Amino acid sequence: MIYQAPSGARDLLPLDVARKRWIEQRLQQVFHGWGYHRMITPTLEHMKTLTAGGAVQPETVIQVWDADEGLLGLRPELTASIARAAVTRLAAGVMPQRLYYNANVFRRQTSVVGSSQHEFFQAGVELLGGEGLRADAEVLLLLADCLTAVGLPHWHLVLGEAGLTRSLLSFFPADLRQSLRQAIAQMDWLAVAQLPLEPGLRERALSFFDLRGTPAMVLQQVSDWGLDPAQQDALHNLKSLVELLEAHPSITLDLSLLQTFDYYTGIVFEVVSAPDGGQRVLGQGGRYDQLLSLYHPQGEALPGIGFSLNIEDLQQVLLPLGKLPQQTAQSEWLVAAVADPTETDAAIAAAFHHAQILRAATPGAQRVEVELCQRSPADTRRYAQERRIHNIAWVHADGSVQTEGVTSAATC
Repeated sequence: MIYQAPSGARDLLPLDVARKRWIEQRLQQVFHGWGYHRMITPTLEHMKTLTAGGAVQPETVIQVWDADEGLLGLRPELTASIARAAVTRLAAGVMPQRLYYNANVFRRQTSVVGSSQHEFFQAGVELLGGEGLRADAEVLLLLADCLTAVGLPHWHLVLGEAGLTRSLLSFFPADLRQSLRQAIAQMDWLAVAQLPLEPGLRERALSFFDLRGTPAMVLQQVSDWGLDPAQQDALHNLKSLVELLEAHPSITLDLSLLQTFDYYTGIVFEVVSAPDGGQRVLGQGGRYDQLLSLYHPQGEALPGIGFSLNIEDLQQVLLPLGKLPQQTAQSEWLVAAVADPTETDAAIAAAFHHAQILRAATPGAQRVEVELCQRSPADTRRYAQERRIHNIAWVHADGSVQTEGVTSAATC
Protein backbone atom coordinates (compact mmCIF):
# COMPACT_ATOMS: atom_id res chain seq x y z
CA MET A 1 0.00 0.00 0.00
CA ILE A 2 1.07 3.62 -0.63
CA TYR A 3 1.04 5.82 2.47
CA GLN A 4 2.22 9.09 0.98
CA ALA A 5 0.75 11.84 -1.15
CA PRO A 6 0.85 11.28 -4.91
CA SER A 7 3.58 12.84 -6.97
CA GLY A 8 2.97 16.56 -7.38
CA ALA A 9 0.80 16.84 -4.24
CA ARG A 10 1.78 17.61 -0.65
CA ASP A 11 0.32 17.89 2.83
CA LEU A 12 0.02 21.23 4.59
CA LEU A 13 0.72 20.83 8.29
CA PRO A 14 -0.89 23.14 10.90
CA LEU A 15 1.91 25.75 10.82
CA ASP A 16 1.84 25.76 6.99
CA VAL A 17 -1.91 26.32 7.12
CA ALA A 18 -1.56 29.10 9.70
CA ARG A 19 0.88 30.94 7.42
CA LYS A 20 -1.29 30.42 4.37
CA ARG A 21 -4.38 31.68 6.21
CA TRP A 22 -2.44 34.72 7.51
CA ILE A 23 -1.84 35.80 3.92
CA GLU A 24 -5.33 34.94 2.70
CA GLN A 25 -7.07 36.82 5.51
CA ARG A 26 -5.16 40.02 4.78
CA LEU A 27 -5.84 39.76 1.07
CA GLN A 28 -9.52 39.14 1.79
CA GLN A 29 -9.72 42.30 3.90
CA VAL A 30 -8.35 44.30 0.97
CA PHE A 31 -10.78 42.67 -1.49
CA HIS A 32 -13.71 43.49 0.79
CA GLY A 33 -12.47 47.05 1.21
CA TRP A 34 -12.59 47.56 -2.55
CA GLY A 35 -16.14 46.15 -2.78
CA TYR A 36 -15.31 42.70 -4.19
CA HIS A 37 -17.38 39.62 -3.38
CA ARG A 38 -16.13 36.07 -3.14
CA MET A 39 -17.10 33.52 -5.75
CA ILE A 40 -16.54 29.77 -5.58
CA THR A 41 -16.51 27.73 -8.78
CA PRO A 42 -16.30 23.95 -9.26
CA THR A 43 -12.96 22.21 -8.98
CA LEU A 44 -14.01 20.09 -11.99
CA GLU A 45 -14.95 21.75 -15.28
CA HIS A 46 -15.68 20.50 -18.76
CA MET A 47 -12.50 20.49 -20.83
CA LYS A 48 -14.20 22.72 -23.40
CA THR A 49 -14.69 25.34 -20.72
CA LEU A 50 -11.07 25.26 -19.64
CA THR A 51 -9.58 25.40 -23.13
CA ALA A 52 -12.07 27.71 -24.88
CA GLY A 53 -9.95 30.82 -24.54
CA GLY A 54 -6.76 29.16 -25.71
CA ALA A 55 -5.13 30.11 -22.41
CA VAL A 56 -4.80 26.52 -21.31
CA GLN A 57 -3.11 23.75 -23.24
CA PRO A 58 -5.00 20.42 -22.83
CA GLU A 59 -1.82 18.52 -21.97
CA THR A 60 -1.34 20.68 -18.86
CA VAL A 61 -4.80 19.80 -17.48
CA ILE A 62 -5.18 16.89 -15.07
CA GLN A 63 -8.10 15.12 -16.77
CA VAL A 64 -10.89 12.97 -15.38
CA TRP A 65 -13.31 10.80 -17.35
CA ASP A 66 -16.92 10.70 -16.17
CA ALA A 67 -19.34 8.22 -17.72
CA ASP A 68 -22.17 10.80 -17.77
CA GLU A 69 -20.34 14.10 -18.29
CA GLY A 70 -17.51 12.96 -20.52
CA LEU A 71 -14.04 14.49 -20.30
CA LEU A 72 -13.55 16.79 -17.33
CA GLY A 73 -10.51 18.59 -15.99
CA LEU A 74 -9.28 19.91 -12.67
CA ARG A 75 -9.22 23.69 -13.01
CA PRO A 76 -5.71 24.99 -13.82
CA GLU A 77 -6.82 28.60 -13.21
CA LEU A 78 -9.99 30.45 -12.22
CA THR A 79 -10.64 33.01 -14.95
CA ALA A 80 -12.28 30.57 -17.38
CA SER A 81 -14.61 29.21 -14.69
CA ILE A 82 -15.62 32.70 -13.56
CA ALA A 83 -16.15 33.76 -17.19
CA ARG A 84 -18.45 30.77 -17.73
CA ALA A 85 -20.42 31.52 -14.59
CA ALA A 86 -20.64 35.23 -15.35
CA VAL A 87 -22.32 34.84 -18.73
CA THR A 88 -24.69 32.11 -17.56
CA ARG A 89 -25.51 33.16 -13.98
CA LEU A 90 -24.60 36.85 -13.63
CA ALA A 91 -25.50 38.21 -17.07
CA ALA A 92 -28.64 39.93 -15.75
CA GLY A 93 -26.76 41.61 -12.89
CA VAL A 94 -25.74 45.23 -12.69
CA MET A 95 -22.28 45.84 -14.11
CA PRO A 96 -19.53 46.04 -13.21
CA GLN A 97 -19.26 42.83 -11.20
CA ARG A 98 -16.41 42.79 -8.68
CA LEU A 99 -15.49 39.21 -7.81
CA TYR A 100 -12.64 37.56 -5.94
CA TYR A 101 -11.55 33.99 -5.29
CA ASN A 102 -9.29 32.04 -2.99
CA ALA A 103 -8.82 28.49 -4.23
CA ASN A 104 -6.50 25.69 -5.22
CA VAL A 105 -5.70 25.05 -8.87
CA PHE A 106 -4.06 22.09 -10.58
CA ARG A 107 -1.57 21.97 -13.43
CA ARG A 108 0.47 19.16 -14.92
CA GLN A 109 4.03 20.38 -15.42
CA THR A 110 4.82 18.77 -18.76
CA SER A 111 8.25 20.39 -19.10
CA VAL A 112 9.63 19.19 -15.77
CA VAL A 113 10.86 15.66 -15.12
CA GLY A 114 10.09 14.05 -11.79
CA SER A 115 7.76 14.97 -8.95
CA SER A 116 7.06 18.60 -9.84
CA GLN A 117 4.24 20.35 -8.06
CA HIS A 118 0.73 19.91 -9.48
CA GLU A 119 -1.41 21.72 -6.90
CA PHE A 120 -1.15 25.46 -6.25
CA PHE A 121 -3.04 28.05 -4.21
CA GLN A 122 -4.17 31.36 -5.67
CA ALA A 123 -6.12 34.41 -4.61
CA GLY A 124 -7.26 36.97 -7.12
CA VAL A 125 -9.94 39.22 -8.57
CA GLU A 126 -11.95 39.57 -11.74
CA LEU A 127 -13.51 42.94 -12.61
CA LEU A 128 -16.20 42.19 -15.19
CA GLY A 129 -17.96 44.93 -17.17
CA GLY A 130 -15.34 47.56 -16.38
CA GLU A 131 -13.32 49.00 -19.24
CA GLY A 132 -10.90 51.78 -19.95
CA LEU A 133 -8.34 53.60 -17.88
CA ARG A 134 -10.35 53.67 -14.64
CA ALA A 135 -10.86 49.90 -14.52
CA ASP A 136 -7.22 49.24 -15.41
CA ALA A 137 -6.10 51.61 -12.67
CA GLU A 138 -8.44 50.06 -10.09
CA VAL A 139 -7.05 46.59 -10.61
CA LEU A 140 -3.41 47.69 -10.44
CA LEU A 141 -3.97 49.88 -7.39
CA LEU A 142 -5.86 47.03 -5.74
CA LEU A 143 -2.90 44.77 -6.47
CA ALA A 144 -0.59 47.29 -4.82
CA ASP A 145 -2.86 47.43 -1.75
CA CYS A 146 -2.72 43.63 -1.48
CA LEU A 147 1.08 43.61 -1.43
CA THR A 148 1.11 46.39 1.16
CA ALA A 149 -1.39 44.49 3.33
CA VAL A 150 0.85 41.43 3.58
CA GLY A 151 3.84 43.59 4.45
CA LEU A 152 5.90 43.16 1.31
CA PRO A 153 8.32 46.12 1.39
CA HIS A 154 9.81 45.84 -2.10
CA TRP A 155 8.25 44.58 -5.30
CA HIS A 156 8.41 45.39 -8.97
CA LEU A 157 5.67 45.76 -11.58
CA VAL A 158 6.32 44.72 -15.18
CA LEU A 159 3.65 46.30 -17.37
CA GLY A 160 2.87 45.64 -21.02
CA GLU A 161 0.08 46.21 -23.54
CA ALA A 162 -0.84 43.03 -25.40
CA GLY A 163 -3.19 44.77 -27.83
CA LEU A 164 -0.59 47.35 -28.81
CA THR A 165 2.17 44.76 -29.13
CA ARG A 166 -0.05 42.51 -31.21
CA SER A 167 -0.91 45.39 -33.53
CA LEU A 168 2.77 46.21 -33.95
CA LEU A 169 3.20 42.71 -35.35
CA SER A 170 0.99 43.74 -38.29
CA PHE A 171 4.13 45.24 -39.86
CA PHE A 172 5.35 41.68 -40.51
CA PRO A 173 4.26 39.04 -43.06
CA ALA A 174 1.12 37.22 -41.92
CA ASP A 175 2.69 33.77 -42.22
CA LEU A 176 5.50 34.73 -39.81
CA ARG A 177 3.52 36.61 -37.16
CA GLN A 178 2.72 33.62 -34.95
CA SER A 179 6.32 32.40 -34.96
CA LEU A 180 7.53 35.91 -34.20
CA ARG A 181 4.96 36.28 -31.43
CA GLN A 182 6.03 33.04 -29.79
CA ALA A 183 9.69 33.97 -30.02
CA ILE A 184 9.05 37.36 -28.43
CA ALA A 185 6.92 35.80 -25.67
CA GLN A 186 9.76 33.39 -24.90
CA MET A 187 12.42 36.12 -25.16
CA ASP A 188 14.15 34.01 -27.81
CA TRP A 189 16.46 36.45 -29.59
CA LEU A 190 18.04 33.70 -31.73
CA ALA A 191 14.67 32.48 -33.04
CA VAL A 192 13.79 36.00 -34.15
CA ALA A 193 17.18 36.45 -35.83
CA GLN A 194 16.67 33.24 -37.83
CA LEU A 195 13.24 34.17 -39.23
CA PRO A 196 13.26 34.72 -43.02
CA LEU A 197 12.84 38.48 -42.87
CA GLU A 198 14.37 41.19 -45.00
CA PRO A 199 17.07 43.13 -43.11
CA GLY A 200 14.86 46.12 -42.29
CA LEU A 201 12.08 43.97 -40.83
CA ARG A 202 14.57 41.78 -39.00
CA GLU A 203 16.02 44.85 -37.34
CA ARG A 204 12.53 46.00 -36.36
CA ALA A 205 11.66 42.54 -35.03
CA LEU A 206 14.79 42.47 -32.88
CA SER A 207 13.96 45.94 -31.59
CA PHE A 208 10.99 44.42 -29.72
CA PHE A 209 13.52 43.25 -27.16
CA ASP A 210 14.58 46.86 -26.63
CA LEU A 211 11.03 47.93 -25.73
CA ARG A 212 11.69 47.20 -22.06
CA GLY A 213 12.87 49.70 -19.50
CA THR A 214 11.74 52.86 -17.79
CA PRO A 215 8.25 53.97 -18.91
CA ALA A 216 9.51 57.28 -20.29
CA MET A 217 12.17 55.60 -22.42
CA VAL A 218 9.89 52.90 -23.83
CA LEU A 219 7.03 55.31 -24.53
CA GLN A 220 9.42 57.53 -26.46
CA GLN A 221 10.89 54.63 -28.44
CA VAL A 222 7.57 53.15 -29.52
CA SER A 223 6.14 56.56 -30.43
CA ASP A 224 8.81 56.71 -33.16
CA TRP A 225 7.39 53.60 -34.86
CA GLY A 226 4.88 55.55 -36.96
CA LEU A 227 1.72 54.50 -35.12
CA ASP A 228 -1.81 54.59 -36.52
CA PRO A 229 -4.61 56.34 -34.54
CA ALA A 230 -5.68 53.14 -32.70
CA GLN A 231 -2.09 52.41 -31.67
CA GLN A 232 -1.64 56.00 -30.55
CA ASP A 233 -4.78 55.71 -28.39
CA ALA A 234 -3.42 52.55 -26.77
CA LEU A 235 -0.10 54.25 -26.14
CA HIS A 236 -1.83 57.28 -24.63
CA ASN A 237 -3.87 55.03 -22.31
CA LEU A 238 -0.68 53.29 -21.23
CA LYS A 239 1.01 56.64 -20.53
CA SER A 240 -1.98 57.81 -18.46
CA LEU A 241 -1.95 54.54 -16.51
CA VAL A 242 1.74 54.91 -15.67
CA GLU A 243 1.04 58.44 -14.41
CA LEU A 244 -1.73 57.14 -12.14
CA LEU A 245 0.73 54.65 -10.70
CA GLU A 246 3.45 57.21 -9.99
CA ALA A 247 3.21 56.47 -6.25
CA HIS A 248 4.73 53.06 -7.09
CA PRO A 249 7.92 54.05 -8.90
CA SER A 250 9.28 50.51 -9.37
CA ILE A 251 7.71 49.95 -12.79
CA THR A 252 9.22 48.48 -15.93
CA LEU A 253 7.34 49.04 -19.14
CA ASP A 254 7.80 45.95 -21.32
CA LEU A 255 6.09 45.83 -24.70
CA SER A 256 7.67 42.43 -25.34
CA LEU A 257 5.59 41.02 -22.45
CA LEU A 258 3.36 38.59 -24.31
CA GLN A 259 1.75 35.24 -23.73
CA THR A 260 1.91 32.59 -26.43
CA PHE A 261 -1.91 32.48 -26.62
CA ASP A 262 -4.51 35.07 -27.67
CA TYR A 263 -5.95 35.58 -24.21
CA TYR A 264 -5.25 39.19 -23.31
CA THR A 265 -6.40 42.19 -25.32
CA GLY A 266 -5.07 45.16 -23.36
CA ILE A 267 -2.69 45.70 -20.49
CA VAL A 268 -0.78 42.70 -19.15
CA PHE A 269 1.39 42.67 -16.06
CA GLU A 270 3.50 40.65 -13.67
CA VAL A 271 4.56 41.53 -10.15
CA VAL A 272 7.91 40.15 -9.04
CA SER A 273 9.71 40.17 -5.71
CA ALA A 274 12.98 41.95 -5.03
CA PRO A 275 15.99 40.02 -6.37
CA ASP A 276 17.80 39.95 -3.02
CA GLY A 277 15.43 37.23 -1.72
CA GLY A 278 15.48 35.11 -4.86
CA GLN A 279 13.28 36.77 -7.45
CA ARG A 280 9.84 35.19 -7.82
CA VAL A 281 6.77 35.96 -9.91
CA LEU A 282 4.22 36.73 -7.19
CA GLY A 283 1.28 37.40 -9.46
CA GLN A 284 0.12 38.13 -12.98
CA GLY A 285 -2.92 39.41 -14.84
CA GLY A 286 -4.31 41.56 -17.58
CA ARG A 287 -7.28 42.64 -19.65
CA TYR A 288 -9.34 40.09 -21.63
CA ASP A 289 -12.19 41.85 -23.43
CA GLN A 290 -13.08 38.98 -25.78
CA LEU A 291 -12.86 35.97 -23.47
CA LEU A 292 -16.40 36.09 -22.08
CA SER A 293 -17.90 36.10 -25.58
CA LEU A 294 -16.63 32.52 -25.99
CA TYR A 295 -19.01 31.37 -23.25
CA HIS A 296 -22.00 33.60 -24.10
CA PRO A 297 -24.82 31.81 -26.00
CA GLN A 298 -25.06 34.72 -28.45
CA GLY A 299 -21.34 35.47 -28.45
CA GLU A 300 -21.77 38.84 -26.76
CA ALA A 301 -18.55 40.37 -25.48
CA LEU A 302 -18.07 41.76 -21.99
CA PRO A 303 -14.89 43.54 -20.91
CA GLY A 304 -12.89 42.00 -18.12
CA ILE A 305 -9.64 42.44 -16.26
CA GLY A 306 -8.13 40.63 -13.29
CA PHE A 307 -5.10 39.22 -11.56
CA SER A 308 -4.06 36.23 -9.50
CA LEU A 309 -1.54 36.11 -6.67
CA ASN A 310 0.53 33.00 -6.05
CA ILE A 311 0.08 32.27 -2.34
CA GLU A 312 3.01 29.88 -2.01
CA ASP A 313 5.45 32.28 -3.66
CA LEU A 314 4.22 35.08 -1.40
CA GLN A 315 4.73 32.80 1.59
CA GLN A 316 8.32 31.99 0.58
CA VAL A 317 9.16 35.68 0.16
CA LEU A 318 7.51 36.77 3.41
CA LEU A 319 8.89 33.98 5.62
CA PRO A 320 12.48 35.31 6.00
CA LEU A 321 11.07 38.79 6.69
CA GLY A 322 9.49 37.56 9.93
CA LYS A 323 6.00 38.55 8.78
CA LEU A 324 4.37 35.13 9.08
CA PRO A 325 3.36 33.20 12.21
CA GLN A 326 6.27 31.33 13.75
CA GLN A 327 4.03 28.87 15.62
CA THR A 328 0.44 27.70 15.69
CA ALA A 329 -2.14 29.51 17.80
CA GLN A 330 -2.08 28.90 21.54
CA SER A 331 -5.00 27.61 23.60
CA GLU A 332 -6.18 29.80 26.45
CA TRP A 333 -7.57 27.04 28.64
CA LEU A 334 -6.96 23.40 29.53
CA VAL A 335 -9.94 21.94 31.40
CA ALA A 336 -9.06 18.94 33.56
CA ALA A 337 -11.47 16.68 35.46
CA VAL A 338 -10.61 16.09 39.13
CA ALA A 339 -12.25 13.01 40.62
CA ASP A 340 -11.76 9.93 42.74
CA PRO A 341 -12.61 6.57 41.07
CA THR A 342 -16.29 6.71 42.15
CA GLU A 343 -16.88 10.14 40.56
CA THR A 344 -14.97 9.84 37.30
CA ASP A 345 -17.94 9.96 34.93
CA ALA A 346 -19.53 12.92 36.71
CA ALA A 347 -16.24 14.84 36.76
CA ILE A 348 -15.66 14.24 33.05
CA ALA A 349 -19.18 15.45 32.24
CA ALA A 350 -18.63 18.53 34.40
CA ALA A 351 -15.31 19.21 32.66
CA PHE A 352 -16.86 19.12 29.19
CA HIS A 353 -19.72 21.33 30.43
CA HIS A 354 -17.33 23.92 31.82
CA ALA A 355 -15.32 23.89 28.59
CA GLN A 356 -18.50 24.75 26.70
CA ILE A 357 -19.18 27.62 29.11
CA LEU A 358 -15.70 29.03 28.43
CA ARG A 359 -16.13 28.73 24.66
CA ALA A 360 -19.58 30.35 24.77
CA ALA A 361 -18.28 33.30 26.78
CA THR A 362 -16.24 34.54 23.80
CA PRO A 363 -17.42 32.59 20.72
CA GLY A 364 -14.52 31.86 18.40
CA ALA A 365 -12.18 34.15 20.32
CA GLN A 366 -10.40 31.59 22.49
CA ARG A 367 -9.35 27.99 22.25
CA VAL A 368 -10.35 25.58 25.00
CA GLU A 369 -8.95 22.05 25.30
CA VAL A 370 -10.19 19.27 27.55
CA GLU A 371 -7.60 17.04 29.24
CA LEU A 372 -8.17 13.57 27.79
CA CYS A 373 -5.60 11.64 29.81
CA GLN A 374 -5.70 10.76 33.49
CA ARG A 375 -2.45 12.57 34.33
CA SER A 376 -1.19 13.66 37.68
CA PRO A 377 -1.52 17.40 38.42
CA ALA A 378 2.22 17.83 37.88
CA ASP A 379 2.09 16.08 34.51
CA THR A 380 -0.98 18.09 33.53
CA ARG A 381 0.86 21.32 34.30
CA ARG A 382 3.88 20.11 32.33
CA TYR A 383 1.64 19.27 29.35
CA ALA A 384 0.06 22.72 29.51
CA GLN A 385 3.52 24.33 29.49
CA GLU A 386 4.66 22.30 26.50
CA ARG A 387 1.47 23.21 24.63
CA ARG A 388 1.83 26.88 25.63
CA ILE A 389 -1.65 26.85 27.23
CA HIS A 390 -2.29 29.90 29.40
CA ASN A 391 -4.65 28.60 32.09
CA ILE A 392 -5.85 25.38 33.68
CA ALA A 393 -9.39 24.90 35.04
CA TRP A 394 -9.65 22.04 37.57
CA VAL A 395 -13.26 20.82 37.51
CA HIS A 396 -14.78 18.60 40.21
CA ALA A 397 -17.72 16.22 39.95
CA ASP A 398 -20.00 18.71 41.77
CA GLY A 399 -19.21 21.39 39.16
CA SER A 400 -16.91 23.46 41.34
CA VAL A 401 -13.89 24.92 39.55
CA GLN A 402 -10.43 26.08 40.60
CA THR A 403 -8.28 27.95 38.07
CA GLU A 404 -4.60 28.68 37.86
CA GLY A 405 -2.31 30.40 35.44
CA VAL A 406 0.42 28.43 33.70
CA THR A 407 3.95 29.73 33.76
CA SER A 408 5.89 29.40 30.54
CA ALA A 409 8.32 26.52 30.25
CA ALA A 410 11.93 27.56 30.70
CA THR A 411 13.82 28.03 27.44
CA CYS A 412 17.53 27.89 26.80
